Amino acid sequence: QVQLVESGGGLVQAGGSLRLSCAASGRTFSSYTMAWFRQAPGKEREFVAGIRWSGIITPYADSVKGRFTISRDNAKNTVYLQMNSLKPEDTAVYYCAADQRLLGANKNYDYWGQGTQVTVSS
Repeated sequence: QVQLVESGGGLVQAGGSLRLSCAASGRTFSSYTMAWFRQAPGKEREFVAGIRWSGIITPYADSVKGRFTISRDNAKNTVYLQMNSLKPEDTAVYYCAADQRLLGANKNYDYWGQGTQVTVSS
């Protein structure tokens, strides 16, 4: 099993930046595909970005392409989501997810973090 602990969310003005972190437990972290999802009130949870154990990145969601960057640091057992040029429509709870399969944008990841709130003001 894998435990995921997220941090880095908060309140930011439009045009600002945030970096989310997800710390994963276990010796097999580097073998897992990691991803970020988000969910706004009244909306479906949606894929944002993903990265395989090999470092290959799943194509970003069109809504964040060019603004968000996913990365991982296996030495620290941590994945990151750098978010730049934030917009009010980026406001959501952001979730870290992990799975040993190559799921890409699929929502059925085996492990999920608790979520961290990101609020972007106008």
